[in-house]
Amino acid sequence: MKFQMIHENYNVADLEKSLNFYEKALGLKECRRNCAQDGSFIIVYLKNEESDFELELTWLRDMDRPYNLGDCEFHLAFRTDDYDASYALHKEMGCICYENPSMGIYFIQDPDGYWLEIVPSR
Repeated sequence: MKFQMIHENYNVADLEKSLNFYEKALGLKECRRNCAQDGSFIIVYLKNEESDFELELTWLRDMDRPYNLGDCEFHLAFRTDDYDASYALHKEMGCICYENPSMGIYFIQDPDGYWLEIVPSR
């Protein structure tokens, strides 16, 4: 048997805010969308030309509180071909939440509190 990773889901409170963040911060763009006929949810898949892997953002109409992410001990990692430019963009956006210079990595946080690791090409 073989398995291929195809997507990761993050639930979001403000879909447009999240779509804007992911496009600006990571260059991810909507590739398809699924909307419930009754308006109870919207699922949007994001990707870029670098891989087939997709990030699934799910908005739930009836969610009335921020999502509980626990201790945030999970994350999705992105490799960048221009670490310095990426760092400058994320610093300007104010979304860097943790830096580990000794490892040469840092993390950004999306509007809902999800952590995203940024690593350089090595």
